Amino acid sequence: MAIRAGTLEEVVSRMNPSGDHWRGKRVLVTGHSGFKGAWLTLWLHRLGAQVTGISLPPATEPNLFALAHIDTLCTSHFCDIRDFATLKPIIAAARPEVAFHLAAQPLVRASYREPVETFATNVLGTVHVLQALRAVPTLKAAVIVTTDKVYRNHEWVWPYRETDALGGHDPYSASKAAAEIVTASYRESFLREQGVALATARAGNVIGGGDWSEDRLIPDAIRAWQSGQSLTLRRPQATRPWQHVLEPLSGYLRLAEQLHVDPAAAGEYNFGPEPHEAASVQAVIERAQALYGSGDVVMTPTIEGPHEAGWLALEIAKARSVLGYIPRWSLDESVRRTLEWYRAQAAASAARQLCEQDIAAFESCA
Repeated sequence: MAIRAGTLEEVVSRMNPSGDHWRGKRVLVTGHSGFKGAWLTLWLHRLGAQVTGISLPPATEPNLFALAHIDTLCTSHFCDIRDFATLKPIIAAARPEVAFHLAAQPLVRASYREPVETFATNVLGTVHVLQALRAVPTLKAAVIVTTDKVYRNHEWVWPYRETDALGGHDPYSASKAAAEIVTASYRESFLREQGVALATARAGNVIGGGDWSEDRLIPDAIRAWQSGQSLTLRRPQATRPWQHVLEPLSGYLRLAEQLHVDPAAAGEYNFGPEPHEAASVQAVIERAQALYGSGDVVMTPTIEGPHEAGWLALEIAKARSVLGYIPRWSLDESVRRTLEWYRAQAAASAARQLCEQDIAAFESCA
């Protein structure tokens, strides 16, 4: 189903999550203690949803979950999704109408260090979540979040489409590609006939305030510059589809709404900037450095460490056509808002208030 035309303001308004849709909805969010999960939980709470969160305790200190008091916005459970015996009754008691599965081992380099944990969490953990959701009679829609790295990367110049082959050189990418296959199997074998619309969401590299994860560009820069150290870039020319965290989250929310009214929309979706706006690590950090006003950067002359893809972009035509998805904030705007968030938070501004200000600006396309 293609969206109708209109001005940018009209299109953005239609793309915004609907308070009428989410108000009072019982929603499950796995991974709610993580960066994206915390932002999603906060946004759902603003929309009036009744959120149940399941995740491990936050992996970093500081973390957005604690700073924004996300546990006060939802019914929060710390549970390992590899533990099916504990997971299943929590999901059953929550009786979700909609589910967002974000819980994962999300880091490429960590997956080289801990491949068994990565596969167990990202593959079997997804199986556990889907198996538990099978037994929930109230469930109508579920969005399983994977990654832009699920594609077999040929280092070619074309952006990847949802119909391109899955693959994965590193354990993280391979585990997420496997999660895509698992999800498709559960959709076709079980959930479709139960009236549950199931989709996967493949998003590019996200930035935004409140991320302190290891091996991520902006968090690494903030840590280095705040401590007076230089940031070392391993692969300055590596190119990715960078976007503010609110961009894919708006897509996930819009996708879940669409699944409710049109179960035939179930399937796979890319979310990211326009393909031509993919940018190199160096281009992103130069913008961040200029906005930060100080901080040194060291470019490594040789590629060190395990393999990572050099070039990656996503084709978002399907999301645009079916959901009306249109990226709102340019790379410059996304980096600017991200750096301002960290600067304000370091100056004692409340993390939740900063997030809410960004959400309000995003919804108004300001």
